Amino acid sequence: MSGLSDLLTYQLTSMFQSLFRTDENIMFFWLIALVALLIIEIITLGLTTIWFAAGAFISFVAAWLGAPLGVQLAVFFIVSFVLLIFTRPVVQKRLNNSRVRTNVNSMIGKEGRVIEDIDNFNETGRIIVDGMEWTARAADEQSITSGQKVVIREIQGVKAMVVPMSDISD
Repeated sequence: MSGLSDLLTYQLTSMFQSLFRTDENIMFFWLIALVALLIIEIITLGLTTIWFAAGAFISFVAAWLGAPLGVQLAVFFIVSFVLLIFTRPVVQKRLNNSRVRTNVNSMIGKEGRVIEDIDNFNETGRIIVDGMEWTARAADEQSITSGQKVVIREIQGVKAMVVPMSDISD
């Protein structure tokens, strides 16, 4: 079995070395990597592989200019990671500026008063928090009667998920 393993290792090593023996093959590799990374980016739209595609492009240019394989690999990794770390957050911020910011998460942890009994089974319940009326549901499925003080644990859509103040331990 060892002989087969050694033969397979030798064949794969020979194939790899012959594939990258010429500068044209190395340039072809960088083009394939560039196209593959661009296709992955188009499919996922995650703004992750686009930076590696840029690194592959710069490495292609380095190969075209005659840089050795080690330099090309260093260029690929350095360019890719620098772009990923420093430009991705800026680009994501610009692309996400169309989101409407509601600041609804600022309601979490606020105290309110139940103005209509909260019953998840019957889908009833309203609270007043900072002068605003909210539809409310019990976060732990228990019923909460009108007049009780509650704390908002979560916002789900337009509903405040609450727990009674009496259930909160210090």
